[in-house]
Amino acid sequence: MRIGELAQRAGTTTRALRYYESRGLLPARRGGNGYRAYDEEDLRLLRQIRVLQDFGFELEETRPFVECLRAGHPEGDSCPASLEVYRAKLAELDAMVARLSEVRETVAGQLARAEAARDALAGAGGEPRCELVRTEE
Repeated sequence: MRIGELAQRAGTTTRALRYYESRGLLPARRGGNGYRAYDEEDLRLLRQIRVLQDFGFELEETRPFVECLRAGHPEGDSCPASLEVYRAKLAELDAMVARLSEVRETVAGQLARAEAARDALAGAGGEPRCELVRTEE
């Protein structure tokens, strides 16, 4: 198949395919007419790349999975290098979850403090002034 058909079937653009080719992730085969030629295996590689990128993997992180598929493994994630990328991504995600938990606790604390201050002001008969009032100069 030609590049336009591959791009359509993979749900991407020809520009992205050329980029993947320049990065060595997609083979650069040419037919007798000089056009790029692709097959079902190339489509399979692209689908692997797309799934991983949808999960937040950087393009370079997909390389071990592509190489694993090219080596003949039915799944691109059974090779040692692929497993190592999974481990690294999982550690990265765990760190992000921990950081988000810290941020959530901070925001929850700020909300509780702000609500308590509002309630104390309302209990004292005051009403918080929440809108900015423009003063004339």
